[in-house]
Amino acid sequence: MTINKYWHTLRHLRPVQFYGRIWSKLNRPNPDMRPAPMLRSIAGLWQPAVTKPSSMTGTNAFRFLNEAGCVETTKDWNTPDKAKLWLYNLHYFDDLNAVNASERTAWHDALIDRWIMENPPGNGNGWEPYPTSLRIVNWIKWVLAGNEVTLQQRHSLAVQIRYLRNRLEWHLLGNHLFANAKALVFAGLFFEGDEAAGWRNLGLSILAREIPEQILADGGHFELSPMYHAIILEDILDLINLAHRFPGIVSGTIVGAWREDVNRLRAWLKVMVHPDGDISFFNDAAFGIAGSPVEIEAYARRLDLSSVIAPANGVTRLTDSGYVRVQQGDMVAILDLAQVGPDYLPGHAHADTLSFEFSLRGKRVIVNSGTSVYGNGPERLRQRATASHNTVEVDGKNSSEVWGGFRVARRAHPVGLKIHANKGGTAIECSHDGYCRLYGRPVHKRKWRFDAKSVAIDDTVLGDFETAIARYYLHPNVLAKGDGIEGELSLYNGCRISWTTKGGIAKLRPSTWHPEFGLEEENQCLEVTLKTSHCTTIFSW
Repeated sequence: MTINKYWHTLRHLRPVQFYGRIWSKLNRPNPDMRPAPMLRSIAGLWQPAVTKPSSMTGTNAFRFLNEAGCVETTKDWNTPDKAKLWLYNLHYFDDLNAVNASERTAWHDALIDRWIMENPPGNGNGWEPYPTSLRIVNWIKWVLAGNEVTLQQRHSLAVQIRYLRNRLEWHLLGNHLFANAKALVFAGLFFEGDEAAGWRNLGLSILAREIPEQILADGGHFELSPMYHAIILEDILDLINLAHRFPGIVSGTIVGAWREDVNRLRAWLKVMVHPDGDISFFNDAAFGIAGSPVEIEAYARRLDLSSVIAPANGVTRLTDSGYVRVQQGDMVAILDLAQVGPDYLPGHAHADTLSFEFSLRGKRVIVNSGTSVYGNGPERLRQRATASHNTVEVDGKNSSEVWGGFRVARRAHPVGLKIHANKGGTAIECSHDGYCRLYGRPVHKRKWRFDAKSVAIDDTVLGDFETAIARYYLHPNVLAKGDGIEGELSLYNGCRISWTTKGGIAKLRPSTWHPEFGLEEENQCLEVTLKTSHCTTIFSW
């Protein structure tokens, strides 16, 4: 089984991911301590970017991922008592550009100097390429927002950029390589001279290759996570902002293409948000990591980008991404009919094929379970599992073989999508082959039927199987009652929804929802066990 799992994981990788990983382990460049280049004169206007919530609660105190911590000594920058992602956030320096950052300028200035003193070049988490990339951008944004940079800080910034230049994440690709390239472009515009031009040109060449691959024709980011999509959208908005700040250096053709990319990204994001204005939870997704869609949209308008039309009533299909939105009056459903992600980069995928989320009268009702943790632990595996999503689990297995923290072996492939829409309602059906690896080669087929007052979900499992369970995770503010074949949901806006099931036995069980990293909220799950090969669950209001 282990050999099989590795084979089905590794066979999709690109050659650069093999030799790049070896190179990243072996290559430890000596820090280049030469004096920093001169800073470029600023000619244009820097528009306020998306601001994150404040994470610095004192001169040495922080709160990341809903977990507090202090950095009292040098070793605390890399303490084993904190998760890797928490330490990464510590080294990002997001607070330099967070809400009310100007009130903490003295803290920020001292923190930068302390980081320089206590994190020698090339050592520790802070010098890994991804946190280095985000920190470079945050330090430069901090200066562009009107803060003074000292000679020591400018020198450290140049040392970090040179180190990153030799540690690009070719073995990871995707959003990591994108962040590396963005940092190089920021550096190449912030500084001047031949060295800075080299950074800028390398960053632009990577972006010229990655943007057409990473941004699909329908505007979606190819890792198929609304959260990472929002991050990439914000990244390109930052690049446009920077090009305006230093006009005439990046060609108008490139900036114009970025603006077109941004509009497609914005349109996609509008399809994937709920009526409450925030993202849906497909694959790795949580609130509070990327800027909210509302904040991102306001940023785009500050950069004079034209408005993007919101999805209208009816069916909106994101053909290349594989998601479908159904909107009928005050009901919105978002359906996952997508691949798990790029074949060579499924690290942020969940086993959630044919899952969906559902809102009514502006409030979320049915929600996927979210993402609150990374790493290799059991909770990470549980949150990526089919059983944590609004779809059908067969014989206790995942529809796609998620394993480790960011690995997928055999993957489910959606097939046979059909969409029928008319004045009477909408029907959408699709199947996937993720369970064909099992002994009985079962196939899960799902059909959604929407009308003005109900949604019915027909689940069929073709082939031999022992157990099949459909799950519907409810938002924490939705109270459910009932058992067996019928019951009721009470929404926090006063709306009531009746549920019934035919061909299955339903029960309510306690569960948890994870809307942010480090956050767990109690909710309920309506769990329907199929009595035969077919079951229908109906929600009506």
